[in-house]
Amino acid sequence: MVEKILILDFGSQYTQLIARRVRELNIYCEIHPYNHFPAIDSSIKGVILSGSPASVNDVEAPTPNLDDILNKMPVLGVCYGAQYLAKLGGGVVAKSNTREYGRANLQFVNNDSSLMKGIDQHSQVWMSHGDTIKTLPQNYTIVASTNDVPVAAYHIDGTQTYCIQFHPEVYHSTQGTELLKNFVVGICGCQQNWTADSFVDTTVNELKQKLGSDKVVLGLSGGVDSSVAAMLLHKAIGTNLYCIFVDNGLLRKDEFEEVLETYKVLGLNVTGVNAKSIFLDALAGHSDPEKKRKIIGGKFIDVFDAEAHKLQDIKWLAQGTIYPDVIESVSVNGGPSATIKSHHNVGGLPETMKLKIVEPLRLLFKDEVRRVGRALGIPQNILGRHPFPGPGLAIRILGDITKEKVQVLQDVDAIFINGLKEHGLYDSVWQAGAILLPIHSVGVMGDERTYEKVVALRAVQSTDGMTADWVHLPYEFLAKMSNEIINKVRGVNRVVYDISSKPPATIEWE
Repeated sequence: MVEKILILDFGSQYTQLIARRVRELNIYCEIHPYNHFPAIDSSIKGVILSGSPASVNDVEAPTPNLDDILNKMPVLGVCYGAQYLAKLGGGVVAKSNTREYGRANLQFVNNDSSLMKGIDQHSQVWMSHGDTIKTLPQNYTIVASTNDVPVAAYHIDGTQTYCIQFHPEVYHSTQGTELLKNFVVGICGCQQNWTADSFVDTTVNELKQKLGSDKVVLGLSGGVDSSVAAMLLHKAIGTNLYCIFVDNGLLRKDEFEEVLETYKVLGLNVTGVNAKSIFLDALAGHSDPEKKRKIIGGKFIDVFDAEAHKLQDIKWLAQGTIYPDVIESVSVNGGPSATIKSHHNVGGLPETMKLKIVEPLRLLFKDEVRRVGRALGIPQNILGRHPFPGPGLAIRILGDITKEKVQVLQDVDAIFINGLKEHGLYDSVWQAGAILLPIHSVGVMGDERTYEKVVALRAVQSTDGMTADWVHLPYEFLAKMSNEIINKVRGVNRVVYDISSKPPATIEWE
């Protein structure tokens, strides 16, 4: 049984960051809503209570039942969690007289406290709260303070319960990782043995037991998640895994052939389906981005379903679902975090398929998926790929879709992406691509007037796609790309560079 830290989510925007920081310490953890968490067993070494946008004094404030947790195992309350436990014990929590948001410095640190061991006096921390703890119960001891927050951290005497008013999980808390390590390693006693290699071994054994000799079908996209999921399943069940890779005609230039070749080298059992005409015919005349997305999703279901029905005795559908998708789905089903989308990994396959679902990556964040991929020996050209939208180039062609427009954008995109690689810039960019605009501009070529297409180049830096900054690519590089695109791609006479960040813009234009 893998040891774990349980994180109870009260709706904080930082809850996923807590999990990421704990996992960076090679310790497995899970996020669950405060009002719907698993039974406490010996695998759970400690519990972290997250922050929350709510006030503990709200009528409908989150009030978890912690009877099986408090005084029975180590607990760390963060922000709301700290205020909740203070109030629960009889303390007073009230609105702050001064705004307590942003950087602060600890003015008092009790290094004799197991939680604060090695934390420097004046260490920078990040505050984000409207309430503050005015008074603590008698058996609560302050172990850290700032100028404006007397109760920045406390310990409940005679227990393994510690609480902090600041957020150690965010980058601005400079010793946040050390503090979390003090809790999960020093106080909870976790072994720090949850690694990519151990995940592979454990997951492959579990898949062998779960699937036995059953057959599994998986829709490959050429991306990181589906590729790593495929390799884990292949390692577990070999040729009983049947992969389907659909060419919707909206992939990058030569991507279908290149990815298929890579999968063959890896030994995967892959069927490539050329469905270009099906998708392009269905998209003809449609300009609305949501309509285009729905058409592509619907046609993918049709093609995948038709190919899957050619296979005999398939019992399972594999998906490349990763942990952020699972967390969002849990939130949809009653958790407190704000929900961005409900999760439908493959787009909602027909119920008539009647297949059971297997998701070998459902416990991993994106960076962890890449580490597991490296442990499995997956080539860097797949693991290091930039994210690519599910609808492909359809949402990078503004307006209606034609075969000719796809060809133009594929050629432009290939020059840009290959240029990033050749100039050593690809790995410093999180996502890049080209957009074909629905306008023409006047130009001059060989003393002749032209009236041709405009393309925009886009390159952003991000960690998770939720926010993104445009990348300051060298002017010399952009000039070279512009010149090469205009000279080599017939029909384009103007290139622009998108310098919008997210927010207020989005990464994709549609």
